[in-house]
Parts: sequence; structure tokens; C-alpha cells
Amino acid sequence: MKELEQARKNPFAPGLLDGLVAIVTGGATGIGRACARELLELGASVAICGRRADKVDEGVRLLGAHGDVMGVACDIREPERVAAFVGSVLERHRRIDILINNAGGQFMAPAVDLSPRGFDAVVRNNLHGTFYITREVATRAMIPQRRGSIVNVLLNHGRGFPRMAHSAAARAGVENLTRTLAVEWACHDVRVNAVAPGVVRSPALEQYGPRFIEASIRRTPQKRAGTVEEIAHAMVYLASPASAFMTGATLHIDGGASHWGDTWPIADRDPAT
Repeated sequence: MKELEQARKNPFAPGLLDGLVAIVTGGATGIGRACARELLELGASVAICGRRADKVDEGVRLLGAHGDVMGVACDIREPERVAAFVGSVLERHRRIDILINNAGGQFMAPAVDLSPRGFDAVVRNNLHGTFYITREVATRAMIPQRRGSIVNVLLNHGRGFPRMAHSAAARAGVENLTRTLAVEWACHDVRVNAVAPGVVRSPALEQYGPRFIEASIRRTPQKRAGTVEEIAHAMVYLASPASAFMTGATLHIDGGASHWGDTWPIADRDPAT
């Protein structure tokens, strides 16, 4: 489709982010890597992180042709490692202007089958980790320099998400954290916004299998999956001066799915049918 090919292209003016420094968590693959690439193409220096060193190294290799990129293996669930990662970025660049909180993850399971350990792991990854790195970047870079843009990644949890109770709860926490920090830090000109992707063709989606993907597309009014580039465009918009008077907002990039009532209203209904 011609319009889909067009959507994959970087729509922003060259040089839009010249001289700025960005962190992208989970930046080695999927949506995170697409966002990192677009930031680099627009002139920003980018630091990516992820839990697996081999994936981070591969991400740096693939992104290196697009600009100044560094990568560090970092588990955002560990505050000490977050502090070390942020310190390494500041040591190299002396500033951080953009933080893209893309790292996260979950698995599908009915709530009755969720163990306390499984629930805690997903909440730590999606909510606690997001807070740890956001606070570290804000207190050490953005608030002192009185400028910054933070973009959090959610999912479409507004109508309930059977088999994702752990992730839906965590992401709802991140959405409210987004609004709260937007108000607290507005006086420092630190903006905090979020994107809520719908079904997006990415490595993370593939783990759920073709039946889940096909069912999700059927429930999307535009009748297709999004691309990682389309999510990256929204992230970059929120990170850029184009949204300078925008904070505390969530953009739903989902082909209309958040406005459509045919979700999964019955808890024991199979989401893949």
C-alpha cells in the first residue's frame, strides 16, 4: 500500500533535534529502535539500553550508520544500574534532553493463574522501572537544566484487557504517573506525555501467535496493524519542539481501536477467537 510506505518515512524536518541528547530504553529492537533511528536522523545523539548486552550491541551496530549512538546493558528494574547508566550518558554528553520510556514487557495469562511473582515481575518492569529512570534523568539532568521532554509507552488498557491484568494495572499506573509528573514538573519546563500503541507489527507482537494477531486486527477499525515507524513518529512529535505546549497527554496510536466497543468484555472468553 502506497500510504503505508509513505507512513514509514521520517516526516520531520532535517536538523529538528540538532544538538539534543536522547535516551531510549528498550532501544535495541522494535518500536524502540525505530524511534532511536528517527531521533538520530533528526540530529540527536542517542543512548539506548536494554537488559541483554548482545541485543544492545546489535542495536548500536544497526543504528550507527544514522548518527551518534551509544548503548549500555541496563536492567531498569535495578535503581543502581539505572543510576550508572544515566551517569555514563551525562559523562559523555553533559546533558539529557529527551527520555523515551519504551522498555517493558509482559506475558498473557488469566488473572486466576497469575502467581504473585509473575504479577510483581511485570509491575516492576513496566511501572517501577519507568519511575526509576524517569526520576534519575529528571533530577540529574532535566530539572537542573530547566528543560526536557519525557515520553512514556503504554498500551490500550482503558476498556479492560483480559489475560493482561498485570500489565494493564502497571500501564494504568504509568498513565497516571505521566499526568502527575506533568503537573509537578511543568514549572521546570519538563514535559511528560505518553503514547498508547494498538496492535503493531513488531518482534514483541509475534510472541502472541498468529491467532491473537489476526483477532486484534479484526477488532481494529482500520483493519490493519500499525508499523513501528508510525509509533516512532508520535514519540518524536511529543519529544520535539512541535509539542512545546503539550504535557500530561496520551496519544492513542491504534487505528481507532480505543474508540471501538468490540473488545473482550467477558473474562473467560478466548481473546484469540
